[in-house]
Amino acid sequence: MKIAFFELEDWEIAVLSDGRFAGHTLHLSTEALTERTLEEARDAEIVSTFVHSTLTRQILEKLPNLKFIATRSTGYDHIDLVYCRERSIPVSNVPSYGENTVAEHTFALILALSRNIHKAFVHTLAKEIPFRDLRGFDLAGKTLGVIGAGRIGLHTIKIAKGFGMSVVAFDTHHEPLLAEVLNFRYAPLEELLATSDIISFHCPYSPKTHHLINMDNIRHIKRGALLINTARGGLIDSAALTLALDEGVVAGAGLDVLEGEELLKDERQILAQPLTQEKLRTLLLNHSLLNRDNVVITPHIGFNSVEAVERILTTTVENLTAYLGGEPQNLVTT
Repeated sequence: MKIAFFELEDWEIAVLSDGRFAGHTLHLSTEALTERTLEEARDAEIVSTFVHSTLTRQILEKLPNLKFIATRSTGYDHIDLVYCRERSIPVSNVPSYGENTVAEHTFALILALSRNIHKAFVHTLAKEIPFRDLRGFDLAGKTLGVIGAGRIGLHTIKIAKGFGMSVVAFDTHHEPLLAEVLNFRYAPLEELLATSDIISFHCPYSPKTHHLINMDNIRHIKRGALLINTARGGLIDSAALTLALDEGVVAGAGLDVLEGEELLKDERQILAQPLTQEKLRTLLLNHSLLNRDNVVITPHIGFNSVEAVERILTTTVENLTAYLGGEPQNLVTT
């Protein structure tokens, strides 16, 4: 079989070239799978990508031999699963690789805001130290609202307990025993928004969770709260967040993901193409967020530790080996 890998780093190419897929033809590329690079995968039976390859129906229709997709990510909203089901193309993901990794990044963003670390760095470089303006607040005694109490959410809760925080969680699935052991409680979304000092997102993105925070409910957030998003940008309506920051409803935001973040990745190339009004609006809103001193933005690196990326590749290789052996694992069933 031909297996086409995209979005690889050099060390991953070295690992995959060690003969473990002997007897199969490998295409190993550092680029994303796009219309431009499509020819390299046209005869592939297996494709493995990361999240920057958007596998739309239009792309997948041009891969007539495709039999299996192995995404090197937990999320799979970059893949047209409806079309995959129509063609009976199974999709595997990496369900567990960085629960602690993303949770740690979540608290990096929280601390950057709660202790004004990003502002302090800028002022220190300028040799201006306005101590009153850089005064932060303690996490101990504050309430953390966790939206999505799955693997990453639970690790976030554990860390919060180490800081002496109270925790409420919103999730469609409740685990009473875990709530008792970790000393948190489940609450409706409306209550969580109204009572949390810090709100952190750890739920998957889907049509049901699109703009979970929106113009209708963002003003219900406890005034002065912080919003932290290390999950998916589409969970929060950027226009609603911008308005809430303008009005002081939200005191700050820590964002590892942005709605339409792909528009910022290669702006000159994007702007050279016709843009819909919605995409242009999203791009302008993102620039507005980038230019605020009470917003800390990182470029979707919450997963990006040495240990986590190694686990991603290890699990992906296991997924491919299982499929080739006739016993596929970690299949996406949504």
